[in-house]
Amino acid sequence: MKFSHIVIGAIAVLGTVQYLYQHKKVSASSLPPVLADKLPAKPVPKPAFRCEGKVYCSQMTSRAEAEFYLANCPGTKMDGDHDGIPCERDSRW
Repeated sequence: MKFSHIVIGAIAVLGTVQYLYQHKKVSASSLPPVLADKLPAKPVPKPAFRCEGKVYCSQMTSRAEAEFYLANCPGTKMDGDHDGIPCERDSRW
């Protein structure tokens, strides 16, 4: 088999994988490791919140912000029963 046939075959396979990944939403985890490594990396979304020293529910502007703080910021006081759900008694949301 000629080297050019191997190269053309590899390009065809990678092109097919790329098409399926973009148009059919094939996940990288469903592909063989050799092919999954050739896919472009998905951009990591920038977090909507930052740890800025807030610790109480009254300082939060949304449940999403409270969840972010509880998961990512030290010293929060928003989960009195330690069940992982912040600000359960806050009537704003």
